[in-house]
Amino acid sequence: MKHSEILEKVNEASANTLMETLEIVFTEIGDDYVVCKMPVTPKVHQPAGILHGGATAALVETVGSFASKYFIKNKDLSVRGIEITTNHVKSISEGFVYAKATNIHFGRTMQIWEVRITDKDENLISLGKLTTLAIKKK
Repeated sequence: MKHSEILEKVNEASANTLMETLEIVFTEIGDDYVVCKMPVTPKVHQPAGILHGGATAALVETVGSFASKYFIKNKDLSVRGIEITTNHVKSISEGFVYAKATNIHFGRTMQIWEVRITDKDENLISLGKLTTLAIKKK
């Protein structure tokens, strides 16, 4: 299946989920990375009028978890996020943020992803790390 077809399917599967609520869209799959984007509007602001850290963390978990599942390519396994950290280094109040998940460690059961959240000019907004666990489906 082509990357464009996979992106279409994963975006369709996001209907009626947190991804739809936050308007997260998967935009790119590479040989070793996945990219999502999310609009920064008042819907994802904190009271100070800037991007809420919780929305950023949800973006980190979304792109990292999908990357784990996609690159494992084993239909008998489920992926679960088990730890997430997000360091916020710059605020943003409008436009889009882009999340690029790249692998740090890819084991049989544990995967670690670095997720860089940037603006349209590739300024670093936040830096996330997600650890996922691959487990057998019940």
